[in-house]
Amino acid sequence: MIAAQAALETKMLLRNGEQLLLTVIVPTLLLVLFSAVDIVDTGTGASVDFLAPGILALAVMSTAFTGQAIATGFERRYGVLKRLAASPLPRWGLMTAKTLSVLVTEVLQIALLTLIAFALGWSPHGNPAPVLLLLLLGTAAFSGLGLLMAGTLKAEATLAAANLVFLLLLVGGGVIVPLDRFPDAAQSVLGLLPISALSDGLRDVLQHGAGTPWGDLGVLAVWAVAGLAAAGRFFRWE
Repeated sequence: MIAAQAALETKMLLRNGEQLLLTVIVPTLLLVLFSAVDIVDTGTGASVDFLAPGILALAVMSTAFTGQAIATGFERRYGVLKRLAASPLPRWGLMTAKTLSVLVTEVLQIALLTLIAFALGWSPHGNPAPVLLLLLLGTAAFSGLGLLMAGTLKAEATLAAANLVFLLLLVGGGVIVPLDRFPDAAQSVLGLLPISALSDGLRDVLQHGAGTPWGDLGVLAVWAVAGLAAAGRFFRWE
């Protein structure tokens, strides 16, 4: 039942034009545009080496947080979640299916963005194990926050808030603009955001060839535990 629901969730997500815009088109355009045109000073080296890890982090956020929050919020509004909760599929099974759908979508996103980055001249470094761990913890953190938003706000408010957060974190989360371009006081706060931890952690490994970024993993772990716990506590099914 979980596998069937996960397959259905994935098909619905991939058929949704707005979801495709957030999960595929926007990250791809940002990667190509900012790699080809010298708009933002990304430091020494090729722009794509700085941008690719941040865009991968953005792809995780767009699927696990923004896309999932909006889709789940409207499912809740139209009574879909209530009906599914009354089906033989248990509630934990439904959430598991949604999580699997997010992971499948992210695999497709990351594969596509990686191919495009390679075509633009990306030369990643480092051990893939920390990268995988960062992506999984980032997915857990953003999923918890997305479900919390979808389960507590009205669908229209979720739509507006999720898109606003997406734009704010795109600008201030170290995805395209390096955090060291912000004032020192702002850097301390922005560095604690999940998108900043994910993009910086991926950049440390893939661009600089660093070892396991334990600090960034710790930030993501805190967000994951807090977000999932809050979602489990306050999520309303109707």
